[in-house]
Amino acid sequence: MKGLVCISTAATPVIIATMPTISRFFGIVIVMFFDDHGFPHFHARHAEGEAKVRIDSLEVMDSNLGRRQLRFVLAWAELHQEELEENWRRARSGETLMEIEPLQ
Repeated sequence: MKGLVCISTAATPVIIATMPTISRFFGIVIVMFFDDHGFPHFHARHAEGEAKVRIDSLEVMDSNLGRRQLRFVLAWAELHQEELEENWRRARSGETLMEIEPLQ
């Protein structure tokens, strides 16, 4: 099962959806759900918060990230928008997602 982890307990296995990590930079982890819905988007996570960003317009859909981390995320997304679109297509098809170069 792609995108899922099965944890076996004594009685019943528990299936937990995972989000493949597609990039990491400056303490920020970029992930994408296999079974996410709505507009094509990705999630950015950091110790201080997280954000959800549309891929086509780079609109911030939801965020409690600090301003500095959000600027890093948006700069990275602008550089890698085509790769993000391809990963969204792959995720919808259940294919393996590509790693994307981090922000340098």
